[in-house]
Amino acid sequence: MRLLFLWSVIALLCPGPRPRNAAATRTAILEAARERFAAESYDDVGMRDIARDVGVDAALISRYFGSKDDLFLAALDSCGDGSELMSGDKADFGRRVAHEIVFEPKKADKLKGMSIMLRSIGSAKASEMVQTTCTTQFFGPLEDWLSGTDATVRARLLAGFIMGMSISRELGGGTFDIEPAQCEQMRDRLAVILQSLIDG
Repeated sequence: MRLLFLWSVIALLCPGPRPRNAAATRTAILEAARERFAAESYDDVGMRDIARDVGVDAALISRYFGSKDDLFLAALDSCGDGSELMSGDKADFGRRVAHEIVFEPKKADKLKGMSIMLRSIGSAKASEMVQTTCTTQFFGPLEDWLSGTDATVRARLLAGFIMGMSISRELGGGTFDIEPAQCEQMRDRLAVILQSLIDG
């Protein structure tokens, strides 16, 4: 009885290692991967680099995500798929999206996703994964949502305008560095262009 009491006291005073929170660890790995893939080319990022950033063994990353390709795709997917563009009224699309591009601050996830895509250009493997992901998860649904004549062409033009303007703004430090009145003029002109692609 006395021995059992002693073991109980020892267990309380010297607890073993804490169980790892699997969900928190997975989230931390994914966040570290997003940071790495947004800052460096896919080819320059190693699983060990990400593991070191999180403080885990590289084998754990493989257990949670599989291969480096799988982790890259998970990081890209976690930045959003652009589906919010299709959630509003088509009749108000041009004005709504133009205003967001010109005036509203970009969300961190969108900026991260944009950075990952831009960094992937330097890697044949990563750029192919990005292209496939964009086609199945964004362009396909966007074409279906647009419908009508030349939906494929209109979807590509729409994405090109939105991404190009967004990148242009971020290159200026988050602004277009022009007068407020000029920003309003830019928004109004961009709204017409975007809406014309929606209307067909």
